Amino acid sequence: MARRFIDLSVPLETGVASDPPGYEPQIEYRAHADTASEMAAFFPGLAPEQLPNREGWAIEWIRLNTHNGTHLDAPYHHHSTMDGGKRAITIDEVPLDWCFRPGVRLDFRSLPDGHVVQPDEVERELLRLGHDLKPFDIVLVNTGAGARYGEADYVSSGCGMGREATLYLLERGVRVTGTDAWSWDAPFIHTRTKFEATGDAGLIWEGHRASMEHGYCHLEKLHNLESLPESVPFTVACFPAKIKGASAGWTRAVAIIEEE
Repeated sequence: MARRFIDLSVPLETGVASDPPGYEPQIEYRAHADTASEMAAFFPGLAPEQLPNREGWAIEWIRLNTHNGTHLDAPYHHHSTMDGGKRAITIDEVPLDWCFRPGVRLDFRSLPDGHVVQPDEVERELLRLGHDLKPFDIVLVNTGAGARYGEADYVSSGCGMGREATLYLLERGVRVTGTDAWSWDAPFIHTRTKFEATGDAGLIWEGHRASMEHGYCHLEKLHNLESLPESVPFTVACFPAKIKGASAGWTRAVAIIEEE
């Protein structure tokens, strides 16, 4: 039995359209030649010229928020409460058992940007796949946004999961979901238009806010979901960085397929 790994993560990088303006990651790369004097400063009497090829260490200084790159949102990101009024857990409190589970991919790439997925659409897709949803399955939503990552319209691309569709999953025991879009919900540019027309604030972040009833996590900015098989079982590993009291953690999400 062999294992095949599929990387479901995007890299953290600068100069790529991955987030709204002002929210992008910033990385300063310090090469070996840049840090020779810094290394020498740890050893009194050592001159930078004494180091091999006058090289120090390669390091990077990074300015991030916890939602840059592929990451796992904790229930605390969605609201201060979960499970009908309990304190929402932060990313360092998310059960690790949630983060290594069988996965299923829902293919919603044919849906238009801004479309809000409803329970019947989830049910039809599960029926098409012949997948019997089980508690703690990790449900990954493949939208059209994945193909737009790095392009100017990425943040506004893809469909989103509505409140009722999210509750459909959560009421069946799902506790981790994911999307290749910027957000689990429909892009803000589309929700804004609906809010302006209706004044209904309940439309804003409706999928996220479902966590108030059933606390759950979701992965955002996933990558390569179209490479996941429909007929072969796979496991998703998505352990987040352990950041005290934080709303999310950066994640190297991976699908693992057992092959004969």
